[in-house]
Amino acid sequence: MPWYAWLIMIAALGSIIGSLLLLRDSARKLPLDAEQLKRIKARNAEQDARDARER
Repeated sequence: MPWYAWLIMIAALGSIIGSLLLLRDSARKLPLDAEQLKRIKARNAEQDARDARER
């Protein structure tokens, strides 16, 4: 392989890895209060029950 093909591959890999690291660093948890967590858990349990009935 010529040197410029290696250069392009290294640049592509660097771009992918750099964007993944940027995404990881910018991710943050959502501050949820107890009531919101309760509703989310109830909705998840309801959906799990619905999925179990469909199987």
